[in-house]
Amino acid sequence: MTDQIYSVIKGTGSYVPPRIVKNEDFLQNVFYSPAGEKMSKPTDVIIDKLKEITEIEERRHVDDNFVTSDIAALAGEKAIESAGIDKESLDYIIVAHNFGDVSKETGRTDILPSLASKVKNKLRIENPFCVAYDLLFGCPGWVQALIQADIYIKAGEAKRVLVIGAETLSRVSDPHDVDSMIYSDGAGAAVVEGVKSNVPVGILSHVTRTDTIDHAYLLKMGPSFNKEIDSKEQFLKMNGRKVYEYALFTVPPTVKKCLEKGNVDITDVNKVLIHQANAKMDYAILARLFKLYGLRDVPEYTMPMTIEKLGNNSVATVPVLFDLLMKKILPNQRVKTGDHFVFTSVGAGMNINAVLYKMP
Repeated sequence: MTDQIYSVIKGTGSYVPPRIVKNEDFLQNVFYSPAGEKMSKPTDVIIDKLKEITEIEERRHVDDNFVTSDIAALAGEKAIESAGIDKESLDYIIVAHNFGDVSKETGRTDILPSLASKVKNKLRIENPFCVAYDLLFGCPGWVQALIQADIYIKAGEAKRVLVIGAETLSRVSDPHDVDSMIYSDGAGAAVVEGVKSNVPVGILSHVTRTDTIDHAYLLKMGPSFNKEIDSKEQFLKMNGRKVYEYALFTVPPTVKKCLEKGNVDITDVNKVLIHQANAKMDYAILARLFKLYGLRDVPEYTMPMTIEKLGNNSVATVPVLFDLLMKKILPNQRVKTGDHFVFTSVGAGMNINAVLYKMP
């Protein structure tokens, strides 16, 4: 077989904020329903129910003086160091996020200049032909940036691309909405490089879909559930039940389509790295995926999880998960050459994507 160019992840990095916010830290919160009525159940009962469903015990929030581009740059710097490359050799920097830089003081979004330009500045990269731009694609943003990097590399338009996913959801969460306990902050990054190989390696296939007719507004911005708060203030809102149903019915066939495109069977997949949104939902998605192949049992350790300690930090969940896996930080999880990975995510749009990856 003749040599071909494949997109391979050469280095990874992440930033997990040191500030731990435990479930009991929400005991002083007063929660309201979407109709604006104060919830009748005691707060401790509400918290316990959320933990039962999501498995979240704690999450991470950034320090007050940090914004998204700060932690994106920190994760990117670690990825560059891990890859052992000259930062000036990067052809693209793609930063996936959803809310830009949201300061603690104002609570407003700042995306001018783009976060990618800010990251390039913070990394002190001088190369003018290192193109920096942002990608807004909901929680699947980092996986989509990985797909774009692969397309650039396969087309001969790039040799090295830095892909970053970063978010500070704590800055856009409504403290009177139960879902505020799900969201967290963090950043993950990877350096993707084109390599010649006479056997398939790295990114083997990918699939993306967007469903908007009935699903465009399952995640959106809206006023606080507490009607006493100025309605001009906007917070992240989610129709949790509908998101759960959408993900359960659409993520498994999307992943299956990606595997078929890459000519790999589910029995040859070693790891499924899925967006850390809700543990119950993720387990159900994986079980349904295996069921599509007529399999009832999912091999142990197939799906590494971080949501218990890190919560849902949107575009950062998959790259942070991958970095922790590569750094051998996750218990009972090991990676070896030839392993097949699936990166997959679902989120606002509604968008779903999947990438099939073979470890070099």
